[in-house]
Amino acid sequence: MLLAGSDDGVYRLPDLDGPAERTAERTLASGRVMRLRTFDALAGAFAATTTGLFHSPDGETWVDLGVPTEAVYSVGALPDGRLYAGTRPAHVYVGEFEYGAGAGETDDVGPAVEWRECEGFRELPSREEWRLPRHDDLAQVRDVHHDPADPDRLVAGVEVGGVHVSDDGGETWVERRGADSEGVDDDIHELHVVGPGEYVAATGFGLFRTTDAGESWTRLDEGVDQRYFRTAFSLDGVGYAGGALANSSTWDDPDADSVLLAVRDGSAERVEPPAADETVTGTTAVDGDLVVATHRGSVLVRREGEWVRIGDLPVPGDLTGRYTPLARLA
Repeated sequence: MLLAGSDDGVYRLPDLDGPAERTAERTLASGRVMRLRTFDALAGAFAATTTGLFHSPDGETWVDLGVPTEAVYSVGALPDGRLYAGTRPAHVYVGEFEYGAGAGETDDVGPAVEWRECEGFRELPSREEWRLPRHDDLAQVRDVHHDPADPDRLVAGVEVGGVHVSDDGGETWVERRGADSEGVDDDIHELHVVGPGEYVAATGFGLFRTTDAGESWTRLDEGVDQRYFRTAFSLDGVGYAGGALANSSTWDDPDADSVLLAVRDGSAERVEPPAADETVTGTTAVDGDLVVATHRGSVLVRREGEWVRIGDLPVPGDLTGRYTPLARLA
């Protein structure tokens, strides 16, 4: 099944076979969903939301995992099952995830996590600079990922604060933003791990790639006018990034000019837009096909070079889905 996040919780699209559109069913009522993730080392799906981190074994029932800071913007895991939560304000927490040791609302068996803060994350030299006035002078950890180069390596992306790497499971961290003149922009919206030491960063001012775990970065969006990117993903050796000319407050303007880029061999080119005048804000893959969601709640799959609409996410009230993360749950 496909899980999709919106402004008011997690929705399920149960069947992706065939051309017909499906009705999205809400299975978790929560604050805005920032990330949906599944992990090889852990069963089920995880939803990082502005009202907590939730786990579901089946995409239907969810339990709050009790992260000490309520606003959870990211979730990651190491191969040994250690679970990480990135929050707003910018902290990283780690816990041992045990299914069957806690209590949920609907049965007596649920997950339990004992959280502790990765205090070394507070000691990064640039930390006092992690703020932006329109974000209430706060920063948030937008992604925490395992780098397959090492079983204990983590990489974190901070909005606004750059990219940081830990080689000891989060105990100590180093900054990996590159040189000031050629480094990655600090306004990290999504950090995608392509492979060992290779990351792509979708930022508020450009699309960037590193192949040496952030020691150096190259820019991928040369030649296009769009500089504001919200999502990054890779499939079969091709990178994809959704963006627009400016931030989300402009996306419904007639001249928003949204774009979906495909990146091959370090060169970016436009892909036919999945939906006119809609910005791609979520990406995943299902059975080898690229699946995207947009800021207006459209969910589409690209099959044999054509976009097929497979469903829509409700957009509550007068909000638009500025974040529509996707995840596949087998």
